Amino acid sequence: MGNVAIEIIKAVNVTKKFGDFIAVNDVSLSIYQHETLGMIGPNGAGKTTFSNIITGFFPPDEGSVHFEGGKITGTSPEKIVAMGIVRTFQLVRVFDNLKVYENMGLSYFRKKYGGSFPVRMFTSKLDSPGIREKVDEILKVFALERLANEYAGNMSLGNKKKLEIAMAFITDPKVLTLDEPFAGLSDREIDEIIAIIKPHGKNKTIFLIEHKISKLLQLVDRLVVLHEGRVVASGGPEETLQDPEVRRVYWKIK
Repeated sequence: MGNVAIEIIKAVNVTKKFGDFIAVNDVSLSIYQHETLGMIGPNGAGKTTFSNIITGFFPPDEGSVHFEGGKITGTSPEKIVAMGIVRTFQLVRVFDNLKVYENMGLSYFRKKYGGSFPVRMFTSKLDSPGIREKVDEILKVFALERLANEYAGNMSLGNKKKLEIAMAFITDPKVLTLDEPFAGLSDREIDEIIAIIKPHGKNKTIFLIEHKISKLLQLVDRLVVLHEGRVVASGGPEETLQDPEVRRVYWKIK
């Protein structure tokens, strides 16, 4: 994080309820510039709900979210993307009926034009030198250049996950939120994705939700543990995993 930790996202006393169920319960949490923050917790702990709140998909019932010092509570997901907070999902969201190159170009255009532009504008400019140069650059980083003309629907899950993360990277986000990027992947596929993400960890802010802790520890600077919607521990990864409350709620060790 460097010598001075600069707060880029701040959640203050955030609560989210679904009927009588409290998914996120009075959570206050900061994410700092150029850190990779990991979040773990048992199923149903509220991790994805918290991610949905900071990326604008759910408004909190109580509390507030701030980005670069400004309040963004209630801001639409589209506006939050335009500000520079970009996320991927547990279930891969790419366009199966578009080629890899077209998916990348579309992601770039969405960022540039704020999510709304004529399809004709997108297709007519797809081959312009500036666009092609940028897409080719990111495809190479993610080792996807040989699949540029492959339809996304024909790709393996591992390559789809790579494509989804590449589509986020091409927008040059200030904060990249990854929700279970390793779900359903083999160890080899996970290691390939780690090898791509890790070099960018020092010049990007990454918020990473994941169940595969041994893999997560290869990436994160700091770890937060959520249980029943509350933060039970936060700090250095190894010390956090040894916290007595984490051992009790996550590992079921008394």
